[in-house]
Amino acid sequence: MKTFIRYITIVFLILITAAGLVILFQSPLKNSGQIGLSELADKINAGEVKEIAVKGDELDIVLIDDKMLVSQKESGVSAFESLLNLGADPKKLSGANIKIEDAESGAALIFAALIPVVLPIIFILLIFWLMFNQAQKGSMQAFSFGKSKARLANLDGSKKKITFRDVAGLIEAKEEISEVVEFLRDPKKFHLLGARIPRGILLVGSPGTGKTLLAKAVANEANVPFYFVSGSEFVEMFVGVGANRVRDMFELAKKTAPAIVFVDEIDAVGRHRGAGLGGGHDEREQTLNQILVEMDGFDTNDAVIVMAATNRPDILDPALLRPGRFDRRIILDEPSLKDREEILKIHALDKPLAKTVNLKIVAERTPGLSGADLANLLNEAAILAARNNQKEIAQNNLFEAIEKVILGPERRSHVFSKKEKEITAYHEAGHALVASSLPYCDPIHKVSIVSRGRAGGYTLKLPSEDKHLRSRMEFESELAVLLSGYAAEKMIFKDTTTGASNDLRVASDLARKMVTEYGMSDSIGPVAFGEKEEMVFLGKDFGSTKNYSETIAFQIDTEIKKLISKGLNSAKKVLSQKINTLHKIAKELISKETLEQKEFYALVRG
Repeated sequence: MKTFIRYITIVFLILITAAGLVILFQSPLKNSGQIGLSELADKINAGEVKEIAVKGDELDIVLIDDKMLVSQKESGVSAFESLLNLGADPKKLSGANIKIEDAESGAALIFAALIPVVLPIIFILLIFWLMFNQAQKGSMQAFSFGKSKARLANLDGSKKKITFRDVAGLIEAKEEISEVVEFLRDPKKFHLLGARIPRGILLVGSPGTGKTLLAKAVANEANVPFYFVSGSEFVEMFVGVGANRVRDMFELAKKTAPAIVFVDEIDAVGRHRGAGLGGGHDEREQTLNQILVEMDGFDTNDAVIVMAATNRPDILDPALLRPGRFDRRIILDEPSLKDREEILKIHALDKPLAKTVNLKIVAERTPGLSGADLANLLNEAAILAARNNQKEIAQNNLFEAIEKVILGPERRSHVFSKKEKEITAYHEAGHALVASSLPYCDPIHKVSIVSRGRAGGYTLKLPSEDKHLRSRMEFESELAVLLSGYAAEKMIFKDTTTGASNDLRVASDLARKMVTEYGMSDSIGPVAFGEKEEMVFLGKDFGSTKNYSETIAFQIDTEIKKLISKGLNSAKKVLSQKINTLHKIAKELISKETLEQKEFYALVRG
């Protein structure tokens, strides 16, 4: 629509220009005053006429005062004779300086006459031509509909190249993938020993762990053409388009081999076949089949390596993962403490940090955060520093950014009533006191009743080291901490509120997993219950089936209730024994709203 309006505007401007030319083409005398021949004879007799130019039957008159007039004579009669017949003085007529000039050309006259007719016709023809041209472009786009949407990465020196040095951590992943780089640089080294480089490499990891970043580093390290495309760009509503795009992409890569093809979020097109609602011949399956053929067809000698990234390897088609296709899977875990520190250092290179900033402490406070989260953390810290008109990023900016990334922004406009503030203070004081009193709990870093995100208050607990395994005792202590806010409300106010709803939900889910998944129930034993139905066309975990009897279901519910009751009793016991400390912490929270680690532990120790 916008294009059509633009064309109409262009045509309108053309017409305006043509009309202007017509006006300019005409003599300026055309717009002068018109007089009759008798009046002209009178002016000649009065000596007012300076010059008369005869152009056919038209007379262009210039008066003594340089005023211009126009008159018209009879056809076939000279102007001199006509004026004499109307009483003009012969002497004064001779002195009027009569000139005979050529009349306007026939072409000009025809042009002036036809322009009002021709211009509308030209206008209509231009409209139709523009419409036809637009339709032709659309048809050409239709013919190119099946062309690959893969983009070639910029490998020249115009932009900063990402190399392995820019990828912090991921030591094992970089070692695995460096073999690909070495093969692309020196393939003869491997061919002499009969080795075959992996046809495809699948990068598996949670969102933000650096899958795409690692692929970019490989492209620059190998210094070969690097084609990247998203898995969703293969899927269209028309059958056969995706498969055609796959063929076109691989043909392009083969022409520039050795090359790397990177498919991001391959799970969009690589899901299990045969599970679709429309049978086994839908567009997505045809696209996947074409990928399988291209990766391991008859022509497998091309130096084209396929890399793909996904955070859902469980839903990929088994044929895609077999040797000869994606025969190497590289797992990208969440960064460790050391990795987090290195990631923070890389993202802090272009940011002015204060000399007092200790990134190791920041890394210690950010367990479970991905590389993307850490980059966002530093960016949020920079924004906070700019908001405070600081020239450098301070340590407190980083600490505040951690809370913002983990919990959400502060909501100081969310004002509690006096009663709600008191309830929230005792609720958070209960969490913090029980967490600091029970074994296997993470240290308390901060307690606050300032709203963040959807939470009315929060107790920030962070592990002192990275954990990969959790024990039953740790889970039981965690249940007590989760239920301690509920217990504190009931103990102090003899009532409960909706503030504990999320704690109860998390505690119930944890207790159920302890019984049905982790085998942490003495009465039921080490048995996993529940089978998930994986309807891959609707997503994972859509449904589940009960692979146990009603008797076992009753036992599971009983065990869950026992674990919840045990955790609640543990919380109540701690709060009853340390009721005075609970009151002190709650009063300080009401007064200050926020307690840092040192302030909190000073109150606990008395």
